[in-house]
Amino acid sequence: MTVLDTLLWVALPYVSFVLLVAGLLWRYRSDQYGWTSRSSEWNEKAILRWSSPLFHIGILCVAGGHVVGLAVPASWTETFGVSQHMYHLGATVLGSIAALMTIVGLVGLIYRRFVVKSVRLATTRNDIVTYVFLTIPIVLGTVATVSSQIFGGHEGYNYRETISPWFRSIFTFSPKPELMLDVPMTFKLHIVAGLLLFCVWPFTRLVHVVSAPVGYLTRPQVVYRSRDRAKPVSRPRGW
Repeated sequence: MTVLDTLLWVALPYVSFVLLVAGLLWRYRSDQYGWTSRSSEWNEKAILRWSSPLFHIGILCVAGGHVVGLAVPASWTETFGVSQHMYHLGATVLGSIAALMTIVGLVGLIYRRFVVKSVRLATTRNDIVTYVFLTIPIVLGTVATVSSQIFGGHEGYNYRETISPWFRSIFTFSPKPELMLDVPMTFKLHIVAGLLLFCVWPFTRLVHVVSAPVGYLTRPQVVYRSRDRAKPVSRPRGW
């Protein structure tokens, strides 16, 4: 095992998770007004109406699949009668659908941002960085799924014997980088890109992902009153 392996599979995960947590706390304490997705719906709605739901639903499904695949040991699913073949089949089919939704939605959002002039003019350097760091792991994850899981043989690559135990070892503070040595390169690149995304996450508009509109459940209703067209509109006097 080389120094690079230690840096990638021991140091980088801890650095990324520390930056993610500490950065979110710092951002919340110092920039609550900036804690937003900076919606541009008023600039353009037609493309946003289909691309945004596709992307968000797809990425939520992808995130859920990652949680199950990485955090839940294979022995647990086998206890409930889910064999490796069943798990592989379900994860591949559902993961491919979720990846397709995510990519189509993301392409629509990127197309909208660069083609619609008002949205393009409102785009900041921070937005560009966000899209770059978001696009790379999504594309690499899709490539890994297609190359190793769909066209990689009957059972594909069983990452639950290598990547998943390595991931869990990080959180038990007993990292096992040796498990990552023989992992296919596409998976390695996907993981590194994902960890780098966590490093920049707190400093971009992606902070809105960890927010929940809990206050909306208890806030008073907003009353909208339409103007009575039969009554004349009073105009202010003087200046």
